[in-house]
Amino acid sequence: MASFVIHHIEGEQFLNKLEKERGIENDVLEDHDTFLKNALKKAKEVYHLTKEACIADDSGLCIKELNGWPGIMTHRFLGENATDNERNQSLIERCKNLTNKEAEVVCVLVYYDGKQKPIIGTGVIKGKIVDSPRGANGFGFDPIFELENGKTLAELPPLIKDKCSARALAAENLKKQLDIKIFNI
Repeated sequence: MASFVIHHIEGEQFLNKLEKERGIENDVLEDHDTFLKNALKKAKEVYHLTKEACIADDSGLCIKELNGWPGIMTHRFLGENATDNERNQSLIERCKNLTNKEAEVVCVLVYYDGKQKPIIGTGVIKGKIVDSPRGANGFGFDPIFELENGKTLAELPPLIKDKCSARALAAENLKKQLDIKIFNI
């Protein structure tokens, strides 16, 4: 997914997407077996391109009864050219006969500045796979991932989703760790 360079570290983190702000292509091959290893690889590659502190992530959908599948392959399990709709329909079909459709969305963010040990933030939200897509907001598997409140991610208003997503939780977790590191709290 995205990688960012931090331009300003005071109070709120100021993050800029590399592709937009800097014109840097950042298509790092996600070839590791964990979200953490993929995010760390991306952060280090971006750091080596920019020589600036950066944050990179990896995330995906993990279905409990399928031993965490598709996991790190969430975006690629049907191939690079599959659409969100094709992936969602495939996931629904794969889960239709499961007795337990519990799933998690996992996001790992890695801060890397080339000087110190990487700082890692993790966010996880729990829910389940639904039998048919619901909602018009979001992207990816949002229409088929139902939260414990009974709504899919795609049924949430964007501002609400932005506060409760796995990425938001990972960012909050990372921010706390950065505050401790930067301000010696």
